[in-house]
Amino acid sequence: MQAYLLVFLGAGIGGALRHGVNVGCARYCGTALPWGTLTVNVLGSFVMGAIAGWLAFKAGEGWNQPLRLFLTTGILGGFTTFSAFSLDAVLLWERGETGLALGYVAASVILSVMGLVAGLALMRALSA
Repeated sequence: MQAYLLVFLGAGIGGALRHGVNVGCARYCGTALPWGTLTVNVLGSFVMGAIAGWLAFKAGEGWNQPLRLFLTTGILGGFTTFSAFSLDAVLLWERGETGLALGYVAASVILSVMGLVAGLALMRALSA
């Protein structure tokens, strides 16, 4: 039961952070493209890569499983938004903005994978 509570609390924090990024991006970047969703997916992937790298290269066996659940499944699970990403892509497509939708999908996937690789690389470099 403790694990579910930790994930629940973390997801609430992550969801609130995601909302803040979405509001900020809409205010400063406009709403023609879902910049907030793109930002949280790339940033969330980078942080997930950094945490995974830390677990693999720095943490050792004393790593606290409840803390991992809170950070990764909870906070990052609430923060990243691939379900919202899918909805945003379809809405762009349905508005007839096919090129923008395809560019958004490509940028989201490629930059998120690159963010994860960068996070892992950062932790590898710090482990050396």
